[in-house]
Amino acid sequence: MNDHEVHEECLRLLREGLPVPEPAAWEEGRDFLPLGLDVDGDVAVVSFLHQTGGMPSRVPPFIEGWTFHRRDGEWMELGGAGGCAPDEPLARRSADDLGGHLQRYGAGRTVRNANRLLPWGAKWVNQVQLRVSTEVTRIRVGKRVLDVPGHGHVVVVWAARRGPVIEALADDGSVLDALDLDRPSVPARQRL
Repeated sequence: MNDHEVHEECLRLLREGLPVPEPAAWEEGRDFLPLGLDVDGDVAVVSFLHQTGGMPSRVPPFIEGWTFHRRDGEWMELGGAGGCAPDEPLARRSADDLGGHLQRYGAGRTVRNANRLLPWGAKWVNQVQLRVSTEVTRIRVGKRVLDVPGHGHVVVVWAARRGPVIEALADDGSVLDALDLDRPSVPARQRL
C-alpha cells in the first residue's frame, strides 16, 4: 500500500466510519485492516493493521496511526507513524494476559499549525493506541464513550495540552480500570 492509498483509505474511513462488523481476517488482495478511528472536534486519528505485501509470512504485521485536522470542512493529513504489531494482533486477550484492562502500546504527536511564522505557539494533535481486555466493552475519554471492537484495539486522539484519563468500562457501565495519559506508563507487576 503506497502513501496515496493510505491517505485515500483514511479519508474514506473518516467519511464512512469503520466497517461493521470489523474485519477479523485478511481479505484477498488487501494488505491492511482498519483497526480504529476516533474524532474529537476538529482532530481525528485512523489506525490500521498493515501486512507487508509480497514479503514472507515471517515478517510480522505492523500497526499505523495517522492524525488529521479539519480545516475549512476538509480533513488534512498531519502525519503518522507505525510500529510492530503484537503477536496474534486480532486475538482479544483477558486482563490477566494483558497485565491489566488497558495496555498502551503506541503513541504519537504531530503539529497541526506547522505554517506559523514563529517557532513558539505550536498546537499539537496527540494519539494513543491501546489494547483492551475482553472484560471491557467501552472506554470513556472525558465525555466521549467509544465502543471496543472485537479485536480489542482502540485509538484515541486529543488536542488539549493535558492528556485525558481513559476509563475501561464493563458491560454494566462500571469502571474496571483507568489510565491517565499525562502520567508515564508503568509496566504491570509480574504475578507470582
